[in-house]
Amino acid sequence: MIKNISSSEIKKFIEENSNVELLDVRTAQEWDNVGKPNGEKLGIKTHFITLERNPDGNISDKFFEQVKENIQQDKEILIICQAGGRSMLASQLLSNKNYKCINVSDGFEGNGVDPGWLSAGLPSVD
Repeated sequence: MIKNISSSEIKKFIEENSNVELLDVRTAQEWDNVGKPNGEKLGIKTHFITLERNPDGNISDKFFEQVKENIQQDKEILIICQAGGRSMLASQLLSNKNYKCINVSDGFEGNGVDPGWLSAGLPSVD
């Protein structure tokens, strides 16, 4: 089962868990238009790898290849998207490949229940 964490819990989680990295699975257009999380200011490495679909609707192997090239399997990965949906899918898919994943349930922009990375005042880059 995938663990969920809201943006308001992230600082405390990082303080208590030193072996963690952040993965943003949104698109380049979203990063350009809305901004990017800056995990480095929280002391964690941040990766930007889009969760792409092939024309047949399946997740592109390119996504898995890029994750494998950039993130070691012994890391806990906080996975974020816009509002928590794509990051949950990415968490499930990567967990099936033996990654330790934690879904940021309210995403970068919030989900209507929790504020999201931006509104929680976590560091970001425009």
